[in-house]
Amino acid sequence: MATPTRKPIQYAVIDAFTGSPFKGNPAAVCLLEEGDDDHHNRDEQWMQSLAMEFNISETCFLTPIVAAAAPRFRLRWFTPVAEVELCGHATLAASHFLFSSGLVEADAVEFVTLSGVLTAKRVRKSDRFLIELDFPASVVVECEKVEVPEIPITLGGASVIGVMKSSSNGSGDGDFIVELDSGEAVAGIQPQLDEIRKCAGRGVIITGPAPSGSGFDFYTRFFCPKLGIDEDPVCGSAHCALAPYWSKKLGRKNLIAFMASPRSGILDLQLEEDTQRVLIRGEATTVMVGSILV
Repeated sequence: MATPTRKPIQYAVIDAFTGSPFKGNPAAVCLLEEGDDDHHNRDEQWMQSLAMEFNISETCFLTPIVAAAAPRFRLRWFTPVAEVELCGHATLAASHFLFSSGLVEADAVEFVTLSGVLTAKRVRKSDRFLIELDFPASVVVECEKVEVPEIPITLGGASVIGVMKSSSNGSGDGDFIVELDSGEAVAGIQPQLDEIRKCAGRGVIITGPAPSGSGFDFYTRFFCPKLGIDEDPVCGSAHCALAPYWSKKLGRKNLIAFMASPRSGILDLQLEEDTQRVLIRGEATTVMVGSILV
């Protein structure tokens, strides 16, 4: 029996947390039709295979929830090797896709995800717009003493101020957070990826205070080879932990963060301490559009 012909799926590759193409963090955004993401059609294996085909840090899948009163979509995120529970830059990319294409005319959209319902708002600025994501803040916990000695090897002798771990539930099973003495040291890191793969955490977040006069509060880089991402160019979800971490250190709720990867990116952060939410603002730009035929 011949395989039924599938309707082409619209996709876009969007650079997030930047207003310039080929900067920030690329994400592939794929728009499914309602019912396309069930087990009998576009299942997890197909999504994972497509993410591997794109082979960028995240590929996400949007499915409209037609019965919702306000614009609402199911949203799933995949790295080249695994599905993840939360991704900031791909959520920003998905929001940009919906707003810029006219699929959502309102200034707010909701996403049903593995991390609950997340919202994104369009913030208009003259001839452009930013997107504000409302994400849950992560808990930052002390590392086990047996874990700390692994980190200096990873950093090749950089001056380490402290080592913590992020966690969305307080269990300490998330990413290492390693603070260095300066943003310049963060930018200059040449990571030992084999050592990072051996670390107990999911990945390693390297951060440090921004240079005076830079216009930023802190620099960061994020390495996550276990998920098929040697370096995540701009990681929004890492700032769910970094916002409360640096807010406490600097005594401010509003922060400007710079991802010091080779692609670089800027995040405008606001910690809502009472509700334990982090508002993450950034720009995005579309660099590619097309159709998926399989």
